[in-house]
Amino acid sequence: MDEKRNGITLPAMIESCAVATAFIDRELEKIDCAGKAKTQINIAIDEIITNIASYAYAGEKENGMMTIGFAFDAGTETAEITFADEGKAFDPLSAAEPDVSLPAAERQIGGLGIFLVKKTMDDVSYRREDGQNVLTIRKRVR
Repeated sequence: MDEKRNGITLPAMIESCAVATAFIDRELEKIDCAGKAKTQINIAIDEIITNIASYAYAGEKENGMMTIGFAFDAGTETAEITFADEGKAFDPLSAAEPDVSLPAAERQIGGLGIFLVKKTMDDVSYRREDGQNVLTIRKRVR
């Protein structure tokens, strides 16, 4: 596996989304990522960071930190982005999927963001490791 890894640590706040997206965009440009894949990855970043900022450290005086890692496997042309936080243990992949057949007004609130991430990424996985939530998304970039 030909792989390159980089990362960034930021406050677990919605305001960090722009910095995280810019970091990932720079990495995607280096590997000549297709436009559609880049857009899908950017939407996934926004959804995941919003969830971390809103729920991981809920009820605490200050949000903690989150680390976003980037790796690229040239052999499979796949970008891998990891999101790690030390917030409350929560596996977003275990939540029931929203019923998207219902009109918007009749749907329960929540769950649509991770549903979108699961539908647009090639692979999404979660693990709890060393006191951290680690969510990984993978997307073929070409």
